Amino acid sequence: MLSENIRAAREAKGLSQIELAARLNVVRQTISKWERGRSVPDADLLVSLANALDVSVNDLLSEMPAPEAVDSQSAGDLRAIAEKLEAVNLWIARQGIRRRAVLEGVSVAVLAATSIGFAAAFVLGSPYLGWDLSDPETAVMATMLHGIEWAFVRAVPFLIVAAGVGVFLAARRRQVF
Repeated sequence: MLSENIRAAREAKGLSQIELAARLNVVRQTISKWERGRSVPDADLLVSLANALDVSVNDLLSEMPAPEAVDSQSAGDLRAIAEKLEAVNLWIARQGIRRRAVLEGVSVAVLAATSIGFAAAFVLGSPYLGWDLSDPETAVMATMLHGIEWAFVRAVPFLIVAAGVGVFLAARRRQVF
């Protein structure tokens, strides 16, 4: 059973519930609930748990029946199911890693683009302020440029903070695995 396997693997590794919880970035009560069978880890946490305990997900999920109850046919079926489950969990782990990489890439791109845009706006100033605005088309263009500049300057701080948080969270989650 999962709860017994988690406890056995943790004890075999010589970890306390607090130490395991710290490795997984969860509270000790979460580990306690898993070990008492009151809750189960989600797929991402199950993969992280297996990594932290140096066991396979299959080892954590296996329920080995009594040896006399297992014939060769059911043992083969159990192995096939375990292999499929391991493949699914590996795919889930890879998807999580891919999502974090995309989050980090998008965050870095947004951070770079807003920084470059802000620097360009600072260096260029507002050239439209010197235009002759007596021509209606020029006045409309200057108004549009001013509106874009106004919105950009107000949005940049939020974009930089959001992108920085995205980079931090992606890097932090990468350290867990």
